[in-house]
Order: sequence, then C-alpha cells, then structure tokens
Amino acid sequence: MNLRLTLSYDGTGFRGWARQPGLRTVEGTLATALDERYPGWHGLAVAGRTDTGVHALRQVASVRVAAGPPAASAAAALNAALPDDVVILDAAEAPDPFHARHSARARSYLYRVRVARPPSALDARRALHHPGALDRAVLDAWAAALPGTHDFTAFTPTETQHETFTRTVHHAAWADAGDELHFTIAADSFLRHMVRTLVGTMLVAARGEPTHAAAALLAGAPRSAAGPTAPPHGLYLAGVRFEGEEPGRELVGIH
Repeated sequence: MNLRLTLSYDGTGFRGWARQPGLRTVEGTLATALDERYPGWHGLAVAGRTDTGVHALRQVASVRVAAGPPAASAAAALNAALPDDVVILDAAEAPDPFHARHSARARSYLYRVRVARPPSALDARRALHHPGALDRAVLDAWAAALPGTHDFTAFTPTETQHETFTRTVHHAAWADAGDELHFTIAADSFLRHMVRTLVGTMLVAARGEPTHAAAALLAGAPRSAAGPTAPPHGLYLAGVRFEGEEPGRELVGIH
C-alpha cells in the first residue's frame, strides 16, 4: 500500500526534516513510529525538507507499507507512537505512482512576524519578534513584485547544490493578523533559505534601511546584494499542491 500522510510538527526540537546520525530529526522520529506500526515499510519521501527550527502546518509524506493498520486507522496508530510535537493530521491510500516529492507541483510557506512591542512567551519560538516600525507600503510593494518567474540567486546561500536559480512564484502577500504580520508565498519550488532571505530583505527595506530594489535583486543579483536571512523559527511549510489537484490547492494551510 502506498500511504499518503499529512502531518504537522513544531520544528523547535528538531534538527530539520532529514535524518542525521545522532540527531533528533522529523524524518528519524517518523521512521521510528513507522518501525513500530508498519514492519517492512520503505520509500519514505517528503514534499519539502525543512531546516532546523522550521515548522510545518501541512507537510506531506509518502511511504510504502506491506503490513500493519489499514489506511483508515493509520493516523491514530502512528500518533500513538509519535511524540507530542509531531502529529499525523490525515492518512489515506494513494495511487501507486504518487510520490510526495516528485508528484508535488507547488508548495506554500507562511512567515510570522510579531509586531507588538511586548514579546510573547508562548510564541517566542514560533514567530519573529520585530517591535520596531515597519513601512507596510514597502512590504506590500515587495510582495507585489514577487509573482512571476525570476532569478532568485540573491536569496539562497552562495555555496549551494542548486544548479538552476529560476523559480516561478504563484502568490505572495503580507496580511495583518492581530499582533502579527503574516507573509505567505507559494511557488513551484523553493531554493534553500529562499523564503527566509526574502523576509529578511523585506524587513530591512521596510525599516527604511538602504537596500537594492526588488527588480534588481530578482534579476540574478549575487547573494551579497540582498538582506539578511530571517531566523527559522518564524517559518512554516503551509501546504502542498500535487499533480492533478485543483489550482489554488497549494495555499492549503494559509489563513
């Protein structure tokens, strides 16, 4: 059976998604739960690998299992074997060709910026605290410049395994959310640190500090031309759209 898992996790206690010897990772934690409930499983794949400290609202994984609970009971069975900071939201049998990474056609992210002056003890590891003044018009103008196909070389580390730096953005916007500003973005795929560097650069511009114009940075400028990389704890993988699903589904999980 090809099992499709939709999961959520708090990335605070993990060294990212990918399994690493001796380190607590989301993949390693899920693999341990699979070992308990599905002997002989193989082929665990994920729609989008997250870095250390990054969270997920609706991550998607796929795994092939030969024995164990049926798909209807998989979420409950795995949740009983998982720690509190990882939850299977839904489990379903997927068509044989489905692969969480290769079948994904778009991914969406949310970045939370707390703008209230007092910090929040509850959200200290789940949102970036930025009590200083931000020019909302600058943030909105930057977001409006992002949809389309651009060269995002300026928004990923110089030392990288990426060979192509062009990405197509479907949606980007800032929205008010009480004491926070939320940045949401959806694209066909993302470069490493791309969303966090976009956020860091936009915050610099919105503070009125010198920075290059969006058009110049989106035309293949070097990494040194953009702003700092925002911290990981404000970032969430919000949703994934897969081949054959309706347009707009990539925004699942964004509110």
